[in-house]
Amino acid sequence: MKNNIKELRKARGLRQEDMAKLLGVSRQTIVAMENDKYDPTLELAIKTARLLERPVEKIFFLDEES
Repeated sequence: MKNNIKELRKARGLRQEDMAKLLGVSRQTIVAMENDKYDPTLELAIKTARLLERPVEKIFFLDEES
């Protein structure tokens, strides 16, 4: 699954550390999500969408090549 978390996070002026703290996860989790190395749970995806004030489907995209 692909996402645009990094761009949205930066647009809101959040550091990875800030976002991690607000979501209750480690900074490494944010790094992994931004680098498409980790697909979040549904709960984390919804929390991320709420934090970034975007619908889930505007943040996460299916990788059509898979």
